[in-house]
Amino acid sequence: MPKYYEYKICGYFLYFTAKCIVEAMHVHASDTRLTEEGSAKFFVKEDGTSVVQKRGVLTDRELRKIQAFIQKNYKDMYRTWSQLSDEGFYRGE
Repeated sequence: MPKYYEYKICGYFLYFTAKCIVEAMHVHASDTRLTEEGSAKFFVKEDGTSVVQKRGVLTDRELRKIQAFIQKNYKDMYRTWSQLSDEGFYRGE
């Protein structure tokens, strides 16, 4: 499972799974197990804002912090995403 960064944000790794690259760009946030169970999922729009598709076990505060991090770093994260996926940003489908 490719990680966007090797360090954690709010105690969670930000990653995506190879099987999910058929969807629009998104970010999973999970603990060290990197499993989808209990993880959050954010779809990323082309302006860096994100939509929480699944909150997992994250608190509202953690969700806000991770969304702020994504918005600040989405261009860099998209470069990582686009190495494995031809899908672009989330458009609300």
